[in-house]
Order: sequence, then structure tokens, then C-alpha cells
Amino acid sequence: MKSFVLSVLLLITGASLLNAQSQKELKEKKIAEVTFNVSMHCVSCKAKIERIIPWEKGVKDLRVDLEQKTVKVIYDPRKTDEGKLKKAFENLDFVCEQIKDETVNQFGIQQNNK
Repeated sequence: MKSFVLSVLLLITGASLLNAQSQKELKEKKIAEVTFNVSMHCVSCKAKIERIIPWEKGVKDLRVDLEQKTVKVIYDPRKTDEGKLKKAFENLDFVCEQIKDETVNQFGIQQNNK
């Protein structure tokens, strides 16, 4: 019985340590965010971007605003960069210009690059 209780306590302690380590890794993991003005003009353009750009290497999320003609891309800077993302839009026959660049941590807190 004592060994069972001891095993349960060790299991709980180990799980707590793993959870703390995972939380630390998430806090340290940085993602980057960039916003582009994109030459989209219709719902089909928006759909094309939403369908294809998420498949680009390193892209974690994107938000497309057809009315403002902007696309915000959240990505892993270890796998891609603004130039490669711009090229991905150009490969879809869009003209785009970067308008914003900032690094945010996993929890959405902005950290300046420059």
C-alpha cells in the first residue's frame, strides 16, 4: 500500500514538473507577425488567400480583411520570413506591401524587434 501511495505521489510530482517545463517553453517560444496591404478586390481573392497562404511553411495563422485589403500573418520566424511570405502572395498574382512588423510571444504580448 505504501508503494502505491508513493507511486501516485511521484506521478503527480512528475506531471507538475512537466507542465511547468511546457509552460516555460511556451513563454520563450516567439512568433512573428506581419501585416501586408494586398491587391485583393473580391471575395474570391480573399478565399484564395485563406486557402493557400496557411500552407506556406511556418505560417501559424492569418487574418484577411477584404474591406481594408490587409492580411495579417502570424508565423514562426525560424521557418520563414517577411520576404518569403511576400513572395507567396506574389506567386498568387497579388501585389503586396508590408505595413507592420513586430514579434509577439505565444501569449500575444508585443516585443520590439528593432
